[in-house]
Amino acid sequence: MMGTGTTGHGPNGPWDARDGRDTTGRLLRAATGSGARLIAEAATLVQGWAVLADPIAGAVYSAPAAAAADGVHAAAAPHDHPYSVQLPAAGAVLVLAPAPATPAEHTGHVAATTAALLEVRGQRAAELRGEQMRLHTTLLRLLLAGHADAVVDALGGGAYTHVTVYRLTGEDTPAAHQVLWRAVRPTLTPHADACTLLGRLDGELVVAEVHRGSDDGRILRLVSRVCERHGLLAGMAGPLPLAEMSTAYCDAAAARHSATPAHRIVPADAIGAPRLAPLLPAAPYARWAAAVLRPLDPAQQHLLLVWLRTGSKPSAAEALGLSAGTVRARIREAARLLDADLEDATVRAHLLLALRAPAPADSDAAADSAAGSGSGSGSGSDEAALRNAGEARLEALPGGILDTGAVRAWAGGLVDGLEPRLRIALTCWLRHHARTAPAATELHVHRTTLTTWLHQCADHLAQNLADATVRAEIHLALRITRCGRDAPADLPRRGGRTYRRA
Repeated sequence: MMGTGTTGHGPNGPWDARDGRDTTGRLLRAATGSGARLIAEAATLVQGWAVLADPIAGAVYSAPAAAAADGVHAAAAPHDHPYSVQLPAAGAVLVLAPAPATPAEHTGHVAATTAALLEVRGQRAAELRGEQMRLHTTLLRLLLAGHADAVVDALGGGAYTHVTVYRLTGEDTPAAHQVLWRAVRPTLTPHADACTLLGRLDGELVVAEVHRGSDDGRILRLVSRVCERHGLLAGMAGPLPLAEMSTAYCDAAAARHSATPAHRIVPADAIGAPRLAPLLPAAPYARWAAAVLRPLDPAQQHLLLVWLRTGSKPSAAEALGLSAGTVRARIREAARLLDADLEDATVRAHLLLALRAPAPADSDAAADSAAGSGSGSGSGSDEAALRNAGEARLEALPGGILDTGAVRAWAGGLVDGLEPRLRIALTCWLRHHARTAPAATELHVHRTTLTTWLHQCADHLAQNLADATVRAEIHLALRITRCGRDAPADLPRRGGRTYRRA
């Protein structure tokens, strides 16, 4: 680490041993209070500023607060700050910037003593960390069980109303837990705005920020840095009311299935057919969705949405905290109530659209506004839509809803340009719910060949085919732009299993 760049004596003469004893005593008394008091005392003693900078959290403690940015920059680039002192301390970096008149020996003594005291505080905190982590895990489980009031009381009775949930997975999760714990440590004690809970549940890292409805983004930035540093994938859900903690927990897991190394954190509200749904005519779309979903209660709708987002029943079971058998049974019951074949790829794509539809009241207001400035022909079509609402089915969308110029332009922009062999292979693979083996068998190609073609499709479309909701949109786009059958029998061939390009 860099040494101090200051030299000379203070205004009261050369620094001596008695000054050292007095300095040590002042720092010891400050250390018994808190880390913030210790850093503030160090800044006072060097007549400058002091910062404890963490590589993930940034400035842990800063005195004065305005010096935080300079301290973080000095810790990251010490050569740009030759007149400061940087020493490792408790997994972070202590940065002192003394006044020009402060003796170098005095600055060095303050820095060494402060760093040693921070290490002692860090070791003491490490001894208590295991017990604190178990407490956090218990509080998280209580939130998931619906005991929000008990958790708020345990956090000091603050007026907490909402929660934002992150669920992180990866091989380096234990190390990420330790790093994130150290980074978030200053906010573990309840204060006016938020309290952060961290715990490992079933092998994954769960972060729940309990707050008063406003999320300042600090935890999101920390989680993002930890994910990049440790190669983790994360899903985020919220802010949602504390009473809906279990919903946020499931949504975060569903969102995580859409995360990739290029986009390591995915918000729950960023998935679920967000590109096609806004293009559909609002009124008939919302009425159709309300009609087809009428037999289902909210819990059943949420289970289906998690299943469609994650792409498989085992993944949905993991996200929901249920057994795979329970999820299968509930999906079968939902299929019976909907009177639909949920094993059909088109039906699943339509169901996802229905679950992401706007509320009928919102769409009616938009339609009324549009009708007020148009002709009177809209009322007849609305009456027809209402008459047909009882006959709405998942197998077919309302007539003409996909025939608009905006929808066709979207579909063409998504899948146009695919070679015939790639288009046919992709259509077949999506029909088999992204299962390579049965699709390759129907196409009469080797699985390795089909895998290579799918990589080419992903590159051409610039889409993440591992995302179940992306696959649903591509399936609908292929149907909208279909000119022929897109059947395996139409696959261009040139003897055996060799295929020619169009």
